Amino acid sequence: MVLSSEINFFLKEDDFLISFPILISLLAFICYWFMAKSDKIRSLFYIKNSADSASVKHIFFCKVLGLILMGIIPVISFLTIFPNFHLKDIGLSINYETISFTLKWILILAVITVPITFYSAKKEKNLVNYPQIRSKKWNRKILTINLLGWSLYLFGYEVLFRGILLFPLVDSIGIWPAIAINIALYSATHIPKGLDETIGAIPLGLVLCILTILSQTIWIAFFAHVFMAWTNSMTALKYHPEINYQKKGMQQDN
Repeated sequence: MVLSSEINFFLKEDDFLISFPILISLLAFICYWFMAKSDKIRSLFYIKNSADSASVKHIFFCKVLGLILMGIIPVISFLTIFPNFHLKDIGLSINYETISFTLKWILILAVITVPITFYSAKKEKNLVNYPQIRSKKWNRKILTINLLGWSLYLFGYEVLFRGILLFPLVDSIGIWPAIAINIALYSATHIPKGLDETIGAIPLGLVLCILTILSQTIWIAFFAHVFMAWTNSMTALKYHPEINYQKKGMQQDN
């Protein structure tokens, strides 16, 4: 047992480099989640818009909010506090030494995850939550907004989880402790989406962390996530009984 007189609470630089990514990741996701789920913010979009138009605008706002809160702000904060780090040190660069490896695994994960996602996205329990935009009538504009929104959100998401939360910890505490912390937080963020997604995030998080470390960039994880989100969203759109897709014509909203 450690005596209280032997405990040293002084925060060393190395300790801060470990603590900051964990805390900012937690804080960033908490801020995003409760703002995205805020009834007060949601109501602002429904006051002057029809339900369909309000849903599109609200969900896209939430996606951009995710980019800002989980991507832009944490990156600026981290690089300001730790000026010795650069974008490439958190995976935000094109690594020409691993580009072939990156492209190969983006393709491999696409081939694996797209069919799996397509199959699971048709299930009734998935249609309860997806597509997130609950407009009854979709068109190309809404579809484009939906796909763009997912891309922006997932870029911020991967910058946070596979960038800021992973690379500094790998350097400080080692690969496997860093991966364990990453998977724990990554899986926990899926709890509100149900048991299946929470459990599924564990092996997926492991694979994405390993590939991210090997490629030294976040791009494999980013594109894998985008392919999954796009497939899930478009499949849910097709099979949702209350949503119709119109190739032509634009719905007029106030």
